[in-house]
Amino acid sequence: MADNNNSDRSEYFEERAGTEDARFHVVPHQEEGWAIKREGEDDPELTTDSKDKAVEKAKKMAKDASTMVIIHNDDGQIEDQLNYKD
Repeated sequence: MADNNNSDRSEYFEERAGTEDARFHVVPHQEEGWAIKREGEDDPELTTDSKDKAVEKAKKMAKDASTMVIIHNDDGQIEDQLNYKD
């Protein structure tokens, strides 16, 4: 059953990829510390050594795109969501 949930989530993200509905996620990044990833995309929009920097940049990007920021903790779990939709 968990595989089905992961499949549904992957399809959901793929449907949003490259659209105005794609949200920005601030996530841990193995090489740089923190990354901003657009939903459904593999490559980060930005990497930085500071979570605070990543969050501030993601907020600006989400405001400009009228979408959301999903902030994850060190373990990758969702910590906060900020909505900048009109």
